[in-house]
Amino acid sequence: MSYPQLLTPEEKLADAKEGLKLPTIVCICGSTRFMDAMADADRELTAAGYIVVKPDCNMKEPHPLWADPAEADALKAQLDNLHRAKIRLADEVLVVGNYIGDSTRAEIAYARQLGKPVGFTHPEVDATTEKTAR
Repeated sequence: MSYPQLLTPEEKLADAKEGLKLPTIVCICGSTRFMDAMADADRELTAAGYIVVKPDCNMKEPHPLWADPAEADALKAQLDNLHRAKIRLADEVLVVGNYIGDSTRAEIAYARQLGKPVGFTHPEVDATTEKTAR
């Protein structure tokens, strides 16, 4: 007697998105130095009918939520985990900006490990996703 294969969480999510007839979900990644460019990409993608998720806390700018260094470290870890969840939720990833730092490089690797298509506003930086000596 054969038993039906159970769906993986990823397959369940894909089925749910299809059943709900959700538009394509795009996760924007990149350095927070490109927050304005990310907002521009968000507007363009949203106007084109996509659902967009992206970083929304720029910890390089002063704010009471991350004024205390110990709380800032904890928040940074929490935001990194949240962004990985956004990548898992997304159908594809768009990397914004002409610079790829360690965090963005790790996000790209994570997205590719999950089989998510990764696009770039500056395709020439794709080759720099593997760390090179400077």
